[in-house]
Parts: sequence; structure tokens; C-alpha cells
Amino acid sequence: MQVMLERGRNRPLPGRVELDDAYWGGGKRGAAAKTRHRLSPKAPTFGAAVATTEAGQPVWMKMHRVKGFRKKEIKNWGRQQLHKDSHVVTDSLRAFKGLEDAGIGHEAIVTGGGHKSMGILAFCWVNTVLGNVKTAMQGTYHAIRPKHLPRYLAEFEYRFNRRFKLEALVPRLVYASVLTPPMPRRLLKLAEAYW
Repeated sequence: MQVMLERGRNRPLPGRVELDDAYWGGGKRGAAAKTRHRLSPKAPTFGAAVATTEAGQPVWMKMHRVKGFRKKEIKNWGRQQLHKDSHVVTDSLRAFKGLEDAGIGHEAIVTGGGHKSMGILAFCWVNTVLGNVKTAMQGTYHAIRPKHLPRYLAEFEYRFNRRFKLEALVPRLVYASVLTPPMPRRLLKLAEAYW
């Protein structure tokens, strides 16, 4: 998982990018949502981005943990993870204005929030990927500690980005492992740095 995490850091997303804020262990829908606040201060936050072709098909994905959705955090994340010529489509969350400060093309769409906003076509792929990743992770692992969330996200990112050449996935991972410097177990147990 550490190798997958390090490989994902090297390639900024190009072209049209759908970007959304995500929370691990968010709230519930319906009546239960009224008694539990969606953005618990302990809910780990991460950004999910999907680059699409001109025809609207998903090509690349990135998911990285962030300290929170603040303008400065998004600005730094955008500089590191997005190509300078990208055109990023987001909802109207104020923090996403940090992309403009980073010199990245940004289009904010007012969604109105809530579950109904999931049906907006401009965010089709990022919402689909987020749903698939969260469902797969909850179904695969018994518990995910927030400090290790970046590695779990990197695993799904790595597989998604190499889905067109599945036969090369394992040999490329072995090759990348050989190129990655060894990391002692004590360092692997530490919390992952934020972007």
C-alpha cells in the first residue's frame, strides 16, 4: 500500500477534472441525519478528483487526505496534484476558490447540497467513484483507522488508474516496489502526512 501511495504522487491530473470533498464515516440520510451532524470534527477529510476525457469518460483518479476544506489547503493540494492547464469542476464550497489562487481553471456549480445534488451530471464520475470506493472499503476491511486512510485510498486509486491493463498491474507493482526505498515498520505505523 505504501508503494501504491508513493506511485500516485507523481502524476498531476490533466484536462477536465471533477473534484469533490469527501468524509470518511460521514452522516446518515433521512431521519437519522437530523440527530447526527454530517461533519463530525473527528471525520477524516479527503479530496476526490477524477479526470475525464472530452467525451466525458473517466481516465484517472486521485484521492488524498487533507487537513480540512480550507482555501489554503485546497490551493496547496491543487498545485501538487493538478496540472496547471486543468479545468476543475467543483460544487460551490468556498474552499475550492483556492484553486483559482493556485492559477488553475475553476468552475463552481451551485448544487444546493444534500442527497439530490448527487444526480448532477457534472459530478457523475466523482460521485460514482466515491460511492464505489466507500462501499468497497467498508465491505473489505473490518476497521480503517483515520491515520492509515491515505494508504487505503491509494490502493483503490492505484487499481482504478491501471484498470485498462489489468495483466500488467502486478508486474508493474513489483517493479515499483523494487524502485521504492525500504521503509521500517515503525514508520509505516505512523500517521500519513496530509497534502
